Amino acid sequence: MPRLMGVDVPGKKRTSYALQYIHGIGPKRAHDIVETCKIDPARKADDLTPDEIRHIVAFIQEHYQVEGDLRRKVSGDIRRLISIGSYRGTRHKRGLPARGQRTRTNARTRKGAKKTVGAVRNKEARKALAK
Repeated sequence: MPRLMGVDVPGKKRTSYALQYIHGIGPKRAHDIVETCKIDPARKADDLTPDEIRHIVAFIQEHYQVEGDLRRKVSGDIRRLISIGSYRGTRHKRGLPARGQRTRTNARTRKGAKKTVGAVRNKEARKALAK
């Protein structure tokens, strides 16, 4: 199980798939990295030599923003949107979808579990709420 950019990538997977375990590297970037570093994409991550691993890490650090730096940048961007009071910022603040999706139905991932809102029919329950 090689360690790249502070992440243990699965050694039993092909190199291009193993690289995708690093935050900020998707299928296209992983393919580009493997191609640029001249590594056979069919090789498993465990079969990489220490020299190849160093070459991959150096290439990623030089060309891409990944892991902690990327997470910090994204959270900073969201904080900036919230502080300037933009529409997207208020959506992030309220925990609602920020990209125009419908919220009347769906959006359960962002909104959380359903909370029933309405009249309380039971007299005892109404008295308990009034206190």
